[in-house]
Amino acid sequence: MKIGIDKIGFAMPKYYLDIRDLATARGIEPDKFTKGLLQLEMSIPPVSQDIVTLGAEAAFEILEKDDLEKIDMIIVGTESGVDQSKASAVFIHNLLEIQPFVRSIEVKEACYGATAALDFAKNHVMNNPESKVLVIASDIAKYGVKSSGESTQGAGSCAMLITHNPRILELNNDNVCLTRDVMDFWRPNYSQYAFVEGKFSTEQYLDCLTTTWDRYSEKNKLNLSDFSAVCLHLPYPKLGLKGLNLLLEQDINENAKEELLTRFNESILYSQRVGNIYTGSLFLGLLSLIENNDTLNAGDKIALYSYGSGAVAEIFSMTLVPGYRNHLRKSRFDDFEKRTRISVSEYENMFFRDTTVDKNGDLNISDINDNSRFILEKIENHKRIYKKQF
Repeated sequence: MKIGIDKIGFAMPKYYLDIRDLATARGIEPDKFTKGLLQLEMSIPPVSQDIVTLGAEAAFEILEKDDLEKIDMIIVGTESGVDQSKASAVFIHNLLEIQPFVRSIEVKEACYGATAALDFAKNHVMNNPESKVLVIASDIAKYGVKSSGESTQGAGSCAMLITHNPRILELNNDNVCLTRDVMDFWRPNYSQYAFVEGKFSTEQYLDCLTTTWDRYSEKNKLNLSDFSAVCLHLPYPKLGLKGLNLLLEQDINENAKEELLTRFNESILYSQRVGNIYTGSLFLGLLSLIENNDTLNAGDKIALYSYGSGAVAEIFSMTLVPGYRNHLRKSRFDDFEKRTRISVSEYENMFFRDTTVDKNGDLNISDINDNSRFILEKIENHKRIYKKQF
């Protein structure tokens, strides 16, 4: 049975910060961000937007009435959970008005969670061929004002509908996973921001890539020349490029290398203007590739590298199916152009606004004029109250 991605959507906040403005404000040469990270912009959400509202919006873009009636599992991969107990998928289920007989859960392992969710979804559809599974990768990367990771922040959500006989990409049965207990990036329950060992985390990302690739290649009897493109987790685009260059050290002809590099550049177009979205970064890269490339064909295989600090890595592949381009948007850059550019001071006030509830467990954010479809309206008696506005 063929199982895979039937639809894929994306949502981001309506505000962005130009990375050059941030560099100037921090007394840093802009090239350090634009060339050193290959980053251009970062999406900035107001307090009224979080992983729930962004996840609901990404899914709303792709779901039709029939989907709402047949979805019987929702899985959100995130490391920006809004509650230690209640899954964000439950809030999203309500906002989207999906039929009630659904399993709704949240999975976590840093930036890797949504990749695991794909495998869970595939197995569910394999056992229930008429089912549809909604997989959402939704995150907000926040490191703090003047922190070392400030330039790699971002916010956004990717939503994927997993079905049999998918119309975009088929999931192949070739996954290889790796786990190692390392402390390269983590966020204790008591900390608002993550702790990062930057150089060590980069080393782990790259070493997990080559180690897992060697095992993947050996197990599946595949090499780089068997793939038409490679998508990698993108904490920032330059790191993905470093990873691809390591793989390109293999014995592969120059034309194939140039083709893979060209397609990598197509895969980072969206991330360059969004920033790091943790669990969604890999899939935003995949979306960017297939929506902006005009040379891939049905039957072409795409290799994907997922990495979650801590660490879990996975390499797997997907195959493009006939007619896949008919089910993609070609106007997504219009969404980027509709956003509002904000200043560094506006970014600091918006992104780092105090969200501490009062003694009654309330948070009044009614002063935020957010005309998005889905919003966090308020926190009342410690309860998050979401609203669909249209």
